[in-house]
Amino acid sequence: MAARPRADDAAGRRAGDAAEPDGGAAELDAGAAGMTMGQRPLVVYRRPWRIELTVRPDVPVLVPRGRLARAIAAALDAAGAPAPASVGVVLADDAELARLNEAHMGAVGPTDVLSFPLLPPTEFPPHEGQSRAPGPAASTLGADAPAASPAARAATTFRLPPGVRTHLGDIVVSVERAAAQAEAGRGGQTGDVRWTAAQELLLLVTHGTLHLCGWDHAEPDEERAMRALEARLLEAA
Repeated sequence: MAARPRADDAAGRRAGDAAEPDGGAAELDAGAAGMTMGQRPLVVYRRPWRIELTVRPDVPVLVPRGRLARAIAAALDAAGAPAPASVGVVLADDAELARLNEAHMGAVGPTDVLSFPLLPPTEFPPHEGQSRAPGPAASTLGADAPAASPAARAATTFRLPPGVRTHLGDIVVSVERAAAQAEAGRGGQTGDVRWTAAQELLLLVTHGTLHLCGWDHAEPDEERAMRALEARLLEAA
């Protein structure tokens, strides 16, 4: 991945795509091309967004893929993401998140979601509570995010031609952790909510998408605004 991640856990709380199908939302089923969900992403279009969903082998799909795509698209709309754009989402397990967490954050053990933004926060509209001061921003549901990568900084000066889809970044979620947190009453924004694993997964993909779009919660004002936005999005999910 081109950018180091923003990590979250409840304990701390291209040029051009293939022709887009007609209609407001459409799916290109990987199975139709002889692929399996664990090998190539399933592509879901919810105009103007392209959502590339990869499900690792043996990872359960707790939420229908169309509903996941709607939740991600709603977060992109709310954040004012530049359109058209694409987002990659990987549904994985604790073992993969633990490897990524150690490699990119220097932390031991699994986390629930990691976001890998490719654009800096300045590429998105300002939002309530946000600081536009330079330097790394925090990014957890806890740890601080490293400074933007050279690729991300270059995005502030390089502009794609009109109509070319921008890739905003990738989100990796541990479905295993989402289910465990929900069952143990350690879910939700505050880490003390007992609800369904599907609700926890929807929160994590929403939260991860907002991080791709420059949202953060290191500062109290922005944290309150981010949580309020998540709550509104989840009510409609």
